[in-house]
Amino acid sequence: MTAQGVPARRIDTTIKIGKAGYRLVCSNKNPEKNQVNITPVGFDKEVRDFGFEVKGRITKAEVDDINQDGFPDLVFYLYTNDSIPKGNVIGISSDKNESCSPIIFPDIYDDPKLRVGYKGKDEFFLMEGYLVRRFPVYNTDSTKTPATTGTLMRQVTYRVVPGDRGTSKFMAMKSYEFTKQ
Repeated sequence: MTAQGVPARRIDTTIKIGKAGYRLVCSNKNPEKNQVNITPVGFDKEVRDFGFEVKGRITKAEVDDINQDGFPDLVFYLYTNDSIPKGNVIGISSDKNESCSPIIFPDIYDDPKLRVGYKGKDEFFLMEGYLVRRFPVYNTDSTKTPATTGTLMRQVTYRVVPGDRGTSKFMAMKSYEFTKQ
């Protein structure tokens, strides 16, 4: 089982926008590290398959034009089985369907505002070119009892922006809290 309560299962999926996209393959056997293999599909030039190791298990993958350049980008979501079941995102950008490059996702612990009350249990999804992250917010004062009327949730919206040395990165654009009934 993953941190999200979903059974660990092999991922072998091809997802595209139009004729271009990606094939993503991962055994998901090990909760600590797994080999991910990605095959660009329908790219103009011959782009080689590539692979790398990730920490955690992949639960879902999506394709969208998240950097708004007219070409499909791949995003997939990982979860660890650590004491805090933290979610993570791996992004792969298509460079004009001629090559691929990573999109860096920031660690939530590096943001002093967003990390307050964070204890994992992330949910991720793409919406209209943005990456959305939701997670329950836990009270940092252990003397207070949790609310019984609903769960306090934080939602963070990320956008892809230029990074260092020609890379791209996800940047938190806005966040808000709401009560989930």
